[in-house]
Amino acid sequence: MEEILIDCSPGVSGDMLLGAFYDLGVPKNIIEKPLACIGLENLYNLNFRESKSCSIRGIKVDIENIDQSTKRDWSSIKDLILKARLEKNLQKRIYEVFESLAIAEGRVHGIDPKEVHFHEIGAIDSLVDIIGVCSAIEYLKPKKVFCNMPTLGRGFVRTDHGKLSIPSPAVIELLTKKDIKVISSNDSIEGELSTPTGIALLCNFVESFQIPYKYSINSYGVGIGNLELPYPNLVRVLKINSSDENLIDIKISPRYEEISIQEAWIDDQTSEEIANFVEIFRKEGAYDVSCQTINMKKNRTGFSLQVILPIEKQEYFRKLWFQYSNTIGLRERQQLRWVLLRRSGECLTIFGKIKFKQSMKPNGTISMKPENDEILRLQIENNKTAKEVINSIKESCGEFKAFEDWQ
Repeated sequence: MEEILIDCSPGVSGDMLLGAFYDLGVPKNIIEKPLACIGLENLYNLNFRESKSCSIRGIKVDIENIDQSTKRDWSSIKDLILKARLEKNLQKRIYEVFESLAIAEGRVHGIDPKEVHFHEIGAIDSLVDIIGVCSAIEYLKPKKVFCNMPTLGRGFVRTDHGKLSIPSPAVIELLTKKDIKVISSNDSIEGELSTPTGIALLCNFVESFQIPYKYSINSYGVGIGNLELPYPNLVRVLKINSSDENLIDIKISPRYEEISIQEAWIDDQTSEEIANFVEIFRKEGAYDVSCQTINMKKNRTGFSLQVILPIEKQEYFRKLWFQYSNTIGLRERQQLRWVLLRRSGECLTIFGKIKFKQSMKPNGTISMKPENDEILRLQIENNKTAKEVINSIKESCGEFKAFEDWQ
């Protein structure tokens, strides 16, 4: 059984997903059959057509809204879904997407979800998008659905609620509930790159926002969006087969992630200034920073600085380099890394409560050690060597109490 990988670069919307699934090979009748079962067949005209975005081909979805007068709330949509003769899994998928939107809208406006009156979401084109995408997923029956981190965009969007800042309140609420990492903007481009409909669909059927380390691509489809951007505005849906090493239980395996590495050589700042610069990097969330003295041109002594940072922070760190250092350029690359699952916590010892860190080996065994800052503190407080402090901790260490989940 194949898996699905959704590449939403830059963002995602319901119609882009629908176009990509159609381009992937999902028949039009599979998309429209559940719409007829729900009783919407005479309220729209659906057309899939070839289109391009920045010379890249794909499928554009056109939905003509024949019924423009009906305003639907969550109760009416729920009745349509539950009364329809749909296959149970498909009915459940559709229901859960709309329910998540109703809960998000209710939370945003401070009302009961039952009282939510949909505007954009209740329009016929959004109904077609959501039901169509759910039908495509159910038709393909993937073993697992992966997706990269979507970009939200920035600026403002006009809605029936007035002019709202991007990301919209509903998008923020959906992302908060699912704890999904996102990219807030794409360079200086303004616009709603990810819509509430698109985010709601991802929240409900994507099982992992970590792209597999190794996979083969069997086929793919491309959906074209409405916004005109200086780069291709599209969503790709790929049928893939991932490597077996991606299928290991996450609780007993290293975690895979993409990181950014930035570096520069600087020969016109003092060691004190460089030290301050390193501290700024650490405080701003760098995973690690290294600094070495090097011999540069004209035999000047300089510094080689290298920073390992989260991939989503690379644009922000570029600004830090040019704001706080004298460098006129920097090198940047993306790399992959595997890290053991770890978590922080504490144990009761002869010295009282001590902060510890646990890590999990690939075979499931757990190793544990006290934080080095705690060792140093106890050395000073008790006038003991590091070895004496560590031995005393080992002899008196009680049960580990976790502060967080494995991550």
